[in-house]
Amino acid sequence: MVSLRHFLIVLAILFICSSLLSGASSDGASGSSIYEVLKVNGLPMGLLPKGVKNFSLDNSGKFEVHLDQACNAKFENELHYDKNVSGNIRYGQIDGLSGISAQDLFLWFPVIEIRVDDPSSGLIYFNVGVVSKQFSLSSFETPRDCLAVPGPDLQYGRQIVETVNKVRSGKLRYELDQDTALRTAL
Repeated sequence: MVSLRHFLIVLAILFICSSLLSGASSDGASGSSIYEVLKVNGLPMGLLPKGVKNFSLDNSGKFEVHLDQACNAKFENELHYDKNVSGNIRYGQIDGLSGISAQDLFLWFPVIEIRVDDPSSGLIYFNVGVVSKQFSLSSFETPRDCLAVPGPDLQYGRQIVETVNKVRSGKLRYELDQDTALRTAL
């Protein structure tokens, strides 16, 4: 009887330990991949490049993805992925995004939101702060290969975003310099 009691205690301890360890897993999604998490949330699996193995996801939808290195992937436009990508995921949308930049007209812009409003439209929207660019949803069906590169120079893209935000808020005005008759933005 004592040996059965010890056996049941050991079995209960093992069960509790295995439950605790599975709850603390680094993928945060009970063994699923980040690609499955995207799909379950109505987003295409190809939003992230091939080879993501380490990610975390909490109950509120906050996620973090770790890549081996920063890299670029070619879609309709080129996307740059930093070594760490994070954001908040909910059905059809990722907001609070950091770690992804999109190239447009030779400038790099930080992507702050990705959304799919209506999957039947076949469109996905990337918000880069200045505008939302629309792309074909089918372009992001499968994860792409990602070529290792240094991070993009976001200086000019950020300056454009800041200037447009000032224009939108009415804080940008033009002043005529009487000495040089040049317009300068304040």
